[in-house]
Amino acid sequence: MKVIASSLRKGNVVEMEGRLYVVLKAENFHPGKGTPTTSVDMRRISDGVKVAERWRTTEMVEKALVDEREYDFLYEDGEGFHFMEPNTYEQLAVSQEVVGEDKVFLTEGIKAYLQTHDGVAIAISLPQKVTVEISETEPVVKGQTASSSYKPAMCTNGLRIMVPPHIGAGTRVVINTEDKTYVERAKD
Repeated sequence: MKVIASSLRKGNVVEMEGRLYVVLKAENFHPGKGTPTTSVDMRRISDGVKVAERWRTTEMVEKALVDEREYDFLYEDGEGFHFMEPNTYEQLAVSQEVVGEDKVFLTEGIKAYLQTHDGVAIAISLPQKVTVEISETEPVVKGQTASSSYKPAMCTNGLRIMVPPHIGAGTRVVINTEDKTYVERAKD
């Protein structure tokens, strides 16, 4: 299926020269003069090689047909990360290369969208926001203004983020999975 280059997003799968590539990052550039372009960072699925490609925004790109379904995360072991399809109870092992840095967000029962091609997982999409607990953070320094100052904090899953001064250890917070930033204090 052909799509215009400017419509590519993270997680899409593109077919070029008979090989499949998963999109890691896609940016559209609109210079004042000249042709708008789309710059795409991709990973070749067969061997994991990263490739950067640039197209004119209106160029047509071959988008591969992949099966995308919601899966529940079960556990991690030596084989990789195991997910289960909630309707058929079919289990799928996903490699470390596919999950990448997103493994810090994988907790038992979290729902994620897996894209599969010929029964092999090639890309993962996590929920946009997840709730994590702060394990440790620096004490508040008197005199700092609350509006612009953030302090470093460590989450129970091992992720380091910046949080507002009023957040302390043991507090549950919502973070954005795409850029790993603090969104708000959890309402639970």
